[in-house]
Order: sequence, then structure tokens, then C-alpha cells
Amino acid sequence: MTASTQPSSSASPGGAKKSHRLRPEALGVMGILFFVLSAQAPLTGIAGASPLTVALGNGAGAPGAYLLVGIMITIFAVGFIAMSRHVKDAGAFYAYIGEGLGRPMGTGAAVLALWSYSTVQAAMYGLYGVTVSLLFDEYTSISVDWWVAAVVTMVAVMALGALHIEIGAKFLAVLVAAEMAILLAFALSVFFSGGGPEGMGLTDSFSPSAVLYGAPGVAIMFAVASMFGFESTAIYAEEAKDPERTVARATYVSVAVIAIFFAFVTWMLVSYYGASGVQGAAGKALESGDATTFLFAPVGDKLGAWTSDVLGFLLASSLLAGILAFHNALNRYLYSLAHHGSVPLGLSTVNRHGAPHVAGRVQTAVAAALVLPFAILSKDPVLTLFSWFSGVAVLALLGLYVLTSISVIVYFRRTGVDRRAWPTLVAPAVTVVLVTGALILVLLNFKTLIGGSGTTAAWLIATAPAAFIIGVAMSRGGRRPVGEPALESDLPD
Repeated sequence: MTASTQPSSSASPGGAKKSHRLRPEALGVMGILFFVLSAQAPLTGIAGASPLTVALGNGAGAPGAYLLVGIMITIFAVGFIAMSRHVKDAGAFYAYIGEGLGRPMGTGAAVLALWSYSTVQAAMYGLYGVTVSLLFDEYTSISVDWWVAAVVTMVAVMALGALHIEIGAKFLAVLVAAEMAILLAFALSVFFSGGGPEGMGLTDSFSPSAVLYGAPGVAIMFAVASMFGFESTAIYAEEAKDPERTVARATYVSVAVIAIFFAFVTWMLVSYYGASGVQGAAGKALESGDATTFLFAPVGDKLGAWTSDVLGFLLASSLLAGILAFHNALNRYLYSLAHHGSVPLGLSTVNRHGAPHVAGRVQTAVAAALVLPFAILSKDPVLTLFSWFSGVAVLALLGLYVLTSISVIVYFRRTGVDRRAWPTLVAPAVTVVLVTGALILVLLNFKTLIGGSGTTAAWLIATAPAAFIIGVAMSRGGRRPVGEPALESDLPD
């Protein structure tokens, strides 16, 4: 059963109509693609995560981890897309898992997805706040604390998220194009100059031994984080033009583009330093307090000093684009949960632009609640907020991949609506094996990621299953099956 996209409304006391349907046919392939690429924030992934990936993870083998994860996600996408053709819902993981494994598992998955997206958004606010604070220090006489920049941006993002969805897509398109252009220019410059002091270093980055060197779980974790948001193609199905074709195309294109792009740019970054020196260079960048120098210095060397002024602003815009993309995704998860009765139906109310603005206010408050404790406790926003919550988000996401793949198998075996073996059985089964292996690697290296505290690691890891269990308990309050829209009589006045 698919969710209806027909408009519905209810009368308010003043006679105005409240809408509880997202705006249909608002997004094409490119619009959805830019939301996905924005969530994956290419410049953030390279400048913010690559020093941690290389220094704490598998060194020169980082580019290979991106390709490996890209292959894994592509196989996962096969079953994911097969499911999207039969279940259209702004809840995506929630709806798919609920259709296959039942409402309690679906609601558990929804809360797990909310936790995953909320923590990765909070992580990005940490890096964003530091970036903006440094920009103020460098270009003005005003000193701005990182958390002040983060909170002000939360308000701005909430306002942007309440506008027409296509306006957000166009805004993100400009930001994404700019950051990808400068990264590609750097990578091509290194490539056509024959690499760095040790040449291209192909086997140093892509051989199995290179990928599995050091703490590969850390590299896998950040590689998965770079793919974060590709599944939001299905989240926008209710707002897509010709969703059957649009969602499939946007999903495959986004996975291919980001996997190849991250692998190539990171490979050229490793080549610039040389395989034998890149891990040390990443470590020095982290110790300096400005990890972005690991990328910004090579880019300035290859493209010119002018990039030092541009890159800081582009990193801030990259983070802003990613934050906005996750804001929109989180709003639509809350909207879907409200439509299915697991949270108050008022959260499904949309404004005159067709945006779920009430959900936007709630999830903005959640973002503030996650970020501000790190400011109050004077924690380093990059080494704690960014790295800790990135790890938590990836753990939750990998769990969702496993549950979704199992659900795909169960759903198609039960319904028989699609009897093709590859998309409905083989690919999902392979995904379960691959993702479980990746999950084990991340868990084994999680302590390294968060700085060696076993107690902190255990608490952070425990939040993922806790979120799922809370969701299962919430399912008892739901009024409608997954995929069934709200009844007119259910809508609030």
C-alpha cells in the first residue's frame, strides 16, 4: 500500500485550512540529487573528515575505503530502489522496514533514523561553528564563539526549511557546484602533474592490504558517512516528478558520483603528500588545532594563494548545505511518523509552501539540545562533537541498512509483487553480509575514533539500540498501518 499524495486539509477555528500533505511534483532528478549531494557535503567530507580518516584510520588506504563502501552501498541500493517502487512514503526506512517486518520494527527504525540524522547534523554544526568562528577571527575584529554561530544558523536553517522545497534545492545546487569544482580542479592538477613525491601511488591506496591497514574501521566509518543522505532520494518520493524513475536515477547517480569523487580526490591528496608521509601530515594537522590545513595547504600550493580566502567560506557553505539537507530529511521523517500516528499529528501540518514547518521547529530544538551541552562543558567541537556523533550516526545508519535489506527480502517473498531474484533476494542478502562486516569493523575501532575512552565509547554505542527500542515501544500508540495516510477525521482542528 502506498501513501496518498492527494491534498487534505482541516478547518482551523478561524476558518483557515491546515494542510497535511507535502507539495507534489516539486522535484526532478537534479533537485533530489542536489539535496543528496548536499547531505554528503563533499568539501566537508574531504576537509573535515579526511585528516581523521588518514591519521586515525588506514593512512594511505583511505581512498580504497571510499570505493569499497561505494560498491557496498550500490548493492544495497538495488533492493532499496525495488522497495521504493511499491512503497512511497516520506519516512523511507521507516516505511520500508514497517512493510516488511511489521509496524513495531518500522517505528523502531524511524526513531533510529531520526537519531542517526540528528547526530550527524549535530556533528556538522560542531565543525560549522568552528569554521565560522575562525572566519570571523581572520576577517573581522569580532570574536564569535563556535556555539553562537551554530545557534544563529539553526534559526536560519529553520526559516529556509519552511520555504518551497525547490527553492532549497536551487540554493543547494549553487553551493554544491562551487565546492565540487575547486576540489576537482585540485585533484586534476595533481593527476596531470604525475602525482606527488612518490608518484601516483595506485597500489598504496587501493590494494587490499592498504585498505585494511591500521584501523580500517575508522576509514570505513567516515566512508559510510560520506554516503550519508543518499537514501533521502526516497524521502522526497511524495514530492518528486515521476517518482518511480526519479528516485531510482537520483539514487544510482548520487552513489556513483560521490564514491568516485571522494576516492579520486582523496587519492590525489594522498599522492600529493606521498604514501609514506601522508599519515604524519594528517596527524600534524590535527595537532595544530586546524585540521583543514591538511587539505587547504595542498590546494593553495597547486591552485594559488587565492584559494586560502575562498576555501574557508566554501567549507562553511558546504556545511550549511549539509545541515539544510538533513534538516529537510528530518522534517519529513517527523511528518511521516505523525501521519502514521506514532507522534502527535500536528507535526504533519504543512504551511502554504507545502513544507512541514511544525516538524522543523521541533527538530531545530532537538539540534540545540544535542549541540549546546558540548559548549557548556567546553568540549572541543571537532574532536568530540564532530567525531563522536559522526560515529554514532554511522552505527545507526548501518543498522538501518541491515534491517532494510532483511525487510526487502521478507516483503517480496510475502507479497510476490516482484519475483526477480537479483533485486529482491540476492542483492539484499549480499548487503546484509557486507554491512554486518562493516558494522563489526566500525565497532572494533570505535574506541580509537573517540579518543581511547572505553566508557565513553560504550555509552555512545548504546544510544543506537536504545533509540530503536524506544521506537518499538512508541509503535503501540500508532493509529494507522505503515503507508496508510491520515484520515480526515484524524486531522487536528
